[in-house]
Amino acid sequence: QVQPVESGGGLVQAGGSLRLSCAASGRTFRSYVVGWFRQAPGKEREVVAAINWSVYSTYYADSVKGRFTISRDNAKDTVYLQMNSLKPEDTAVYYCAVVSNWSRIKSLNDYDYWGQGTQVTVSS
Repeated sequence: QVQPVESGGGLVQAGGSLRLSCAASGRTFRSYVVGWFRQAPGKEREVVAAINWSVYSTYYADSVKGRFTISRDNAKDTVYLQMNSLKPEDTAVYYCAVVSNWSRIKSLNDYDYWGQGTQVTVSS
């Protein structure tokens, strides 16, 4: 099995940037779709972005389009989430997870493996 391991969270002022990393531990990401999710206090977990490793398709939630960029590094077996123009409403725990089928990227229950999460806090 593949275990995603997130890093890169922290505290940033509104308008600032952060880059999150999700590294593969165990098996490789290369046969999976990798998704980034976030969960704010009192809210449901939501998909933010996803990337299909084999064909480099990407998906973004409307709330982050134009501000967030998902990418991958084949050599490092790592997926990144570059977050620019951050807003206080982006504050959440961000999770990385893997799913086998691109058509299921919005279905949380279909994701097979999840990371432990990393906190992102955006101050106003």
